[in-house]
Amino acid sequence: MTVDLEEEGAGAVDGSVEVNMGDSEGGPIIEPCVGMEFECEEDAKKFYTEYARRVGFYVRVMQRRRGIDGRTLARRLGCNKQGFSPNHKGKLGPEKKARASAREGCNATILVKMEKSGKWVVTRFEKDHNHPLVVTANEFNTAGDKDKKIEELMLELDRQDQLCAAYREKLLSFITNVEAETEELSAKIQVIVDNVRKVESEVQKHSRRR
Repeated sequence: MTVDLEEEGAGAVDGSVEVNMGDSEGGPIIEPCVGMEFECEEDAKKFYTEYARRVGFYVRVMQRRRGIDGRTLARRLGCNKQGFSPNHKGKLGPEKKARASAREGCNATILVKMEKSGKWVVTRFEKDHNHPLVVTANEFNTAGDKDKKIEELMLELDRQDQLCAAYREKLLSFITNVEAETEELSAKIQVIVDNVRKVESEVQKHSRRR
């Protein structure tokens, strides 16, 4: 036995879900569809929240269905602009001013239910919104940020290549100088050796004459 779907926490916007999409960041947006399965309710919430972030709206945790043991058996999530605020329906007194309402009667929603297998399955999905969608700055700039980072890395690589070329040139110049100095030193040593041999030869000749 189950109870009907009930309102969840006055329909507060769910901003606590953190999603790590890994390689899917900046990739194609995967749209929910009826029959899509999830391992648990939390996975379904994360998926829809990330989908909403990339499409351009915020998620409202709206309703749930519970069993007699208190377990959640079904969950309804929707756009935070779904429904109308109380002031929007009623009449305002002369002393009250209308407040800007975040709700615009949007019908975008998703309903997931837990099957006997334990899987959570999408049983309803309403895609269309009755208001403009606004992609967040982070999502909008994802590709641009990646391109900027790549450009920065390429510039740094070029700079390192230039430094390597400069160091290589200095090293070759140093080796050339060392080789030249070595040849010069070898030549001087050879002159000294030749002079010593010449002196020894003269000494030997002088000794023989005696």
